[in-house]
Amino acid sequence: MSDLVVTRRFTIPESGLSWSASRSSGPGGQNVNKVNSKVTLRWTPVTQPGFDDGWRARFETRFATRINREGELVLHSEKTRDQIRNLADVRLRLVEMLLECRVPPKKRKVTRPTLGSKKRRVEGKRRLSQKKQMRGRPGRDD
Repeated sequence: MSDLVVTRRFTIPESGLSWSASRSSGPGGQNVNKVNSKVTLRWTPVTQPGFDDGWRARFETRFATRINREGELVLHSEKTRDQIRNLADVRLRLVEMLLECRVPPKKRKVTRPTLGSKKRRVEGKRRLSQKKQMRGRPGRDD
């Protein structure tokens, strides 16, 4: 296993990742009970040097349910029958998760509704009101 390159400036060293293999419940036929093809990857984002504090905070809030009490992110993969491909899959998922939280969300600019949108909203309310009034009892003709 080699270092995991996330961006040009951020790489997770091989020593920061630990993985283990176990028996999979996924595809494999008769082979499934004999081969350890399920891969579990563990990574501790808190102890990672060079990991930007804002990026780390966004990552930890976004994926808080996947981080255990020891502060480790635990990922599993059992998609294929091959241990090496499952390891590549779980490493790719970790990179995708990190890139998803890399850029902070844009702040919303406060805007006012346009005149047209106000008119459409009032018109829709008027039509709905008329529809509901038509559901009442018919008036008597005197």
